Amino acid sequence: VVQFGGQTAIRLARDLENMGVPLLGSSSDSIDAAEDRKRFDAILNRLAIPRAAGRTVFTCEEAIGAAHELGYPVLVRPSYVLGGQGMQIAYSDEDIAEQIGIINRVTQEHPILVDKYIMGTEVEVDAVCDGTDTMIPGIMQHIERAGIHSGDSISVYPAIGVAKEMQNKIVDYTRRLARAMHVKGLLNVQYIVKDGEVYVIEANPRSSRTVPYISKVTGIPIVPLAVGTFFGKTLPEMGYHYGLQRERSLVAVKMPVFSFEKLYGQDVSLGPEMKSTGEVLGVAKTYDEALIKAFYGAGIHKIDKGNVIITVKDSDKPEVLPIAQGLYDLGWTVYATAGTSEFLNANGIPTIRLHKIGEAKPDILDRILSGKIHLVINTPSKSVAHHRDGYRIRRNAVEAGIPCLTSLDTANAFLTCARHVENTRLSVVDITKVSAFLNRV
Repeated sequence: VVQFGGQTAIRLARDLENMGVPLLGSSSDSIDAAEDRKRFDAILNRLAIPRAAGRTVFTCEEAIGAAHELGYPVLVRPSYVLGGQGMQIAYSDEDIAEQIGIINRVTQEHPILVDKYIMGTEVEVDAVCDGTDTMIPGIMQHIERAGIHSGDSISVYPAIGVAKEMQNKIVDYTRRLARAMHVKGLLNVQYIVKDGEVYVIEANPRSSRTVPYISKVTGIPIVPLAVGTFFGKTLPEMGYHYGLQRERSLVAVKMPVFSFEKLYGQDVSLGPEMKSTGEVLGVAKTYDEALIKAFYGAGIHKIDKGNVIITVKDSDKPEVLPIAQGLYDLGWTVYATAGTSEFLNANGIPTIRLHKIGEAKPDILDRILSGKIHLVINTPSKSVAHHRDGYRIRRNAVEAGIPCLTSLDTANAFLTCARHVENTRLSVVDITKVSAFLNRV
């Protein structure tokens, strides 16, 4: 059985079969159909399932040519990897050259993938296929838009922000993909929803990190069901109908936990490569309560009001405006560096202006280290100088024990908590007895 061993076990599948070792569940050919770009694209084309346009390349010159053909930004990544390893968003030829150099530091026997980057809502499903059809316990929605690794995103069940029509497409695509790839056992599929269309990001015929989460919050024993299919049992024989299962009347929020304070020099900013080292779960009857619980569980305890530093790149200034306004209206004191401060002031939000690093004393780092800041919102810039300053801001915040949010989607989720924390009475759910909670709600 290789389905439960992650990407390392998946890589062994072909060699094991060649040595005469029987594989239970999906064959190595099914695994290769998912990992091989040309084979997977052929399956999607045959099924008329959309995906982001992409190319397979081996050299830097080919990658740059593919990026020009697709149009920037693009996602550059090696194939057959786990956790978004070596994956980056490229905005220019220079980014491509740098990224290909990083990938090729390790012998690259598999091709490099260049995909058009689509900014949309990321959605994920874990499914069980018995060789005939597929059962989907539930659909999970990521709070952070596509481009943040799924393991570093806040995940919500049920997918409250995804229209029913889109959910129906996701179920249909998952069932047809599983049949076309001859999956037996587990299948994880990630999608992007944008402008009324659903695009496939990738499909993996194996267990994913969300299997324990979705199994616990739906009460569906996914792993025993998958093992049952290995030995010829059908899902109806095991008591489950095909398709999407009944949505539970609860909300479960899975939030990543990071160990940046223990990883010296590690940049806090999030992207396609996974950085989280754990996760917490908030379960409640409402989204607001579950989200508050998840933030608390992740160690962010100061939610009601305090002092926040906001410093974002120029393209993010319009989007950060309602976040800053919302925090200010709730009683937060807003600090900001020159550009962000001027923008917020011009839009009616009072701020306390901070000096940039090295501009004058006290500067933004002094303020961070003063012990009076409770939250930092900083989005990374591509500019070398700004990126260097941003890195120092983020590292100092982490080392001072201050939550640092580098995605405006996460900041919006925090604002939701801040708006409701005062009037939300938190319930207590025994995490070992979520099934009992399911029966009550």
